[in-house]
Amino acid sequence: MKRTILLLFAALCGVLTAAAQDLIVKTDATKIEAKVIEITPDAVRYKRFSNPDGPTYVLPVAEIHYIQYANGEKEYYTKSIPATPLTPAVPATPAVPETPATPAVPAAPAVPAQPVSGQYVLKQYEIGELYDQNGIKGVICQLSDDRLHGLVVSLDEIYLHWSEFRKPDLRVAGADNRTDGVENMEKVAQYIAANNLSWDDFPAFKWCRDKGEGWYLPAIDELLTIGHNYNGGTRVTNNRQARNKFNDALKDAGGKRMDRLVYYFSSTEMDEKNAYTTHMGIEPPYVIEIPKYNKFLVRAVHKF
Repeated sequence: MKRTILLLFAALCGVLTAAAQDLIVKTDATKIEAKVIEITPDAVRYKRFSNPDGPTYVLPVAEIHYIQYANGEKEYYTKSIPATPLTPAVPATPAVPETPATPAVPAAPAVPAQPVSGQYVLKQYEIGELYDQNGIKGVICQLSDDRLHGLVVSLDEIYLHWSEFRKPDLRVAGADNRTDGVENMEKVAQYIAANNLSWDDFPAFKWCRDKGEGWYLPAIDELLTIGHNYNGGTRVTNNRQARNKFNDALKDAGGKRMDRLVYYFSSTEMDEKNAYTTHMGIEPPYVIEIPKYNKFLVRAVHKF
């Protein structure tokens, strides 16, 4: 009897362990089985439940409908999931009675998409693929779970200062967001306006901004994700094939290969003196703080 109870207890523990996962439901109804690590006002950091020792993913709070935790508790971030707009299929031609006087109904005009079951197939992208649409040109460095949206990195790079302020005039601009470089760009713009400065005082930000609307200097977590994807999804092993695919796409489009030895400035500042930087190699440390008045590499990114 005692042995039977122990076996039942062990089986129950196994079931509870298997079920101990969080479920993230996005606003587009996509579900992610995960283990939530950290929640901030801007983003949720999590690991995939199927790969608990794998990379940490970052998901903006704005894209989350709710999280159902392992204990069954739900935490809502948006009131409801909006209906997903679908591209309408070509309207079917109304049925026409078969009479000799009825002319043949012409076929519907061709459309530049491939319909499947009455709906058009949406293009899914891949990391390391060249993106060139709507005036945005770069190599895809980050993707949503459905691979329909993401981030592109600029074809070119440049050595620049984060800012021009040195001792004894070191300053904090307020660009401390770790997940969203767009917000850091806005904070710098507000700081410039409030202190009668110019974008020339922030060369790395100015270079990205001058590329056009929507281009920005990525936050440190965005840069870390780029480095992770550049190396094929992990920095545990040396994936030369993934890097070559990424670099070849840059080179074939007239750009410059990513540098694996030099650190790239992020838009996230640590304090009045330093900003966070990272590199594209596989050897840690992946994040170090560098004085903002030093020159290091800069790449711009754009969402699509």
